Amino acid sequence: MSKAFTKETDSSDDEDDEVGLPALPQGTRNYMTPGGYQALRHELLTLLDDERPKVVEVVSWAAKNGDRSENGDYLYGKKRLREIDRRIRFLTKRLDIAEVADPSLHHGNDQVFFGATVTYANERGEERTVTIKGVDESDSSQGEISWIAPIARALLKARIGDEVQLMTPGGLERIEVIDVKYPKGSGG
Repeated sequence: MSKAFTKETDSSDDEDDEVGLPALPQGTRNYMTPGGYQALRHELLTLLDDERPKVVEVVSWAAKNGDRSENGDYLYGKKRLREIDRRIRFLTKRLDIAEVADPSLHHGNDQVFFGATVTYANERGEERTVTIKGVDESDSSQGEISWIAPIARALLKARIGDEVQLMTPGGLERIEVIDVKYPKGSGG
């Protein structure tokens, strides 16, 4: 059968974006904390050295069992293998362009840089604390935001006591930087 008539269900395999993760803005670096870099690297090595070989073994075993069209182990295994390979490609690309920035180098500084934990207050006096992290490592449920998020961009380079403006869906909002903290380095 010619290539023109084959099913292309995995056309996204070549895309750089993973579902649920924002793409990096064109021409920017992929900043990460040392911990975020290590976590992604660990995930990549686990996929390569542990999970992928196990799935390949199951698929190989299932392929020997005859009719593949009704073989659940084979069909699920092939699907899982594509997912693993997609994730491996994504992690490899992201780690290749990663720029590790150690926030502990700014320990004691009152200016907001990548890796800072910032407490700020809005005009209504409501306080919120966020930690500015990399695109691939931030977790909003833990109070972590990506450095490309609008709030992070507004806060970057501000100092304790500074007021910055943030464009929100409700309009322009002024927020005041209350506190800035960085983790202590391993030597400090």
